[in-house]
Amino acid sequence: MPREKNPVNVTVRKRAPRKAAVPTATAVSFTRFVDPEQRVALIAEAAFFRAEKRGFTPGNEFDDWLAAETEVDARLMRNAETGAEA
Repeated sequence: MPREKNPVNVTVRKRAPRKAAVPTATAVSFTRFVDPEQRVALIAEAAFFRAEKRGFTPGNEFDDWLAAETEVDARLMRNAETGAEA
């Protein structure tokens, strides 16, 4: 038995429109203190010291970078909130 192409008793759900992406306070607040290149340099330095602390054993470079990124961003946010220089 063939199916109907346009069924009569079908309810169509409408989706809510997607919200536009709003920049976070993190990205906006500390950019007036450091530019992206300086931020990357700070993260690289912190990641280096993390790797040094664990004896430069291979395999944890990505984890070092992510932890350093979190640490640097937190420090930059604190400085942005207090008005201190990075």
